[in-house]
Amino acid sequence: MTTLPAPATRGRSTAQRSALLLLVLLGAVVAMVLLAGPASAAPTAPIAPTDPTAPVVDDGGLDISIGGDSPSTAVTLILAITVLSIAPSALLLVTSFTKILIVLALTRNALGLPTSPPNQVLTGIALFLTIFVMGPVFGDINEVAVQPYLDGAITASAAYDSGVEPLKTFLLDNTRDDELKLMIGLSGEEAPADAQSVSMLTLVPAFVLSELKSAFIIGLVVFIPFLVLDMLVSAALMAMGMMMVPPTVVSLPFKLLLFVVVDGWALITTALVGSYG
Repeated sequence: MTTLPAPATRGRSTAQRSALLLLVLLGAVVAMVLLAGPASAAPTAPIAPTDPTAPVVDDGGLDISIGGDSPSTAVTLILAITVLSIAPSALLLVTSFTKILIVLALTRNALGLPTSPPNQVLTGIALFLTIFVMGPVFGDINEVAVQPYLDGAITASAAYDSGVEPLKTFLLDNTRDDELKLMIGLSGEEAPADAQSVSMLTLVPAFVLSELKSAFIIGLVVFIPFLVLDMLVSAALMAMGMMMVPPTVVSLPFKLLLFVVVDGWALITTALVGSYG
């Protein structure tokens, strides 16, 4: 007698056969797609290379031309910043500022007033006197170098060559021969044919040494009257037996009186400005 399978077993077998049939059909479809794909796809023609396009130049961009045309605003700004960065060194080395400031400081010390006028006042006076003395030189440099360069008429190197000539003339006119010969000998260079052939590297230190020497000479001349006044006050105090009284305290009012009577600041300013012709 044959035993029939249980209903659960028959249901499980039917599900397995259905899943197997579904997998077989799915595999057949995938195989047909893979086989038919390359055959049905039409071959594509290769794309011909195209010529590269030229870059577009924007005429309204930044112009950094230095010569030939007028320089751009950016270049002018860079040059201005460069000039301002070296302005303190140029003010001390190639102008009359050093000599004027030293003479004013020595005059203050000769009066016996180490803090009056203050340093700021002396520096301001020296600065404006320097502008007054160097005004013609700055005007010549602006006329022959700065304005032609800003207008685009000359190049930067030509502007430097033209602008340095008025400055070199000023330095040579106010440099002593002894200091100039000293610096030429220290530089190891051959003696130039004339003074205009001296390089700026040799002329600038010679000018500074000459200015220091002139400033000390003027300071000595200023010191002498006040020194004589101190000696007279000291001798008078010794004669009166007032040895404990500091002579500087007694002589200070007489120094100020003498300086005001002779209009000392005007005399010193006239001497300083007149020393540069």
